[in-house]
Amino acid sequence: MPDLEQKRVALGYLQEAWAEARLDGIDGDCLAQACLFSAFAEFVTTYGEDAAATFAEGLGARIRNGEFSLEQQRQ
Repeated sequence: MPDLEQKRVALGYLQEAWAEARLDGIDGDCLAQACLFSAFAEFVTTYGEDAAATFAEGLGARIRNGEFSLEQQRQ
């Protein structure tokens, strides 16, 4: 399966798990922190601490540029 397709499928799994956890009463902020911890632990395991830190250093600019913002749907 191509990399982009794997990312789409993986995101679908995460969205399903997120929705299920919210239905069980888990707070969104707690979920976000747990997801970030898990993601960075995987980056460190896969690429090492220096590479993971370099990736993390670029996140501030990406967040400010709106890469992670969801557009509000207009009704």
